[in-house]
Amino acid sequence: MTRYLISFDDGAMTFPEEELPDVDKAAHAVVREAKDAGVFVFAGGLKDHEEASVVATDGTITDGPYAESKQYLGGFTIVDVTSLEEALEWAAKFAVACRCSQEVREILFDPTV
Repeated sequence: MTRYLISFDDGAMTFPEEELPDVDKAAHAVVREAKDAGVFVFAGGLKDHEEASVVATDGTITDGPYAESKQYLGGFTIVDVTSLEEALEWAAKFAVACRCSQEVREILFDPTV
């Protein structure tokens, strides 16, 4: 089994605010389906990127997002599946539920950690 990060950019969900309860319900239904299938690991939405802090290699802390960034992670799900194809199938379900594109990336596993 391989773990994949399925994520979307902050601001990608551009539906009217009154549709949020329907989107929330649909997204939670996909999470329940992934749990029932035994592939769900973890999921979460992230607070506004404006509330982020950046810690530099010298320990300096800057309030606010990394200045050069143009895109920010808005939310994510981690699934543990048998193939990239299966991860893409789950991403498609989340894309429909959340009404926005999803990025899929394999999580590199280090067995020595």
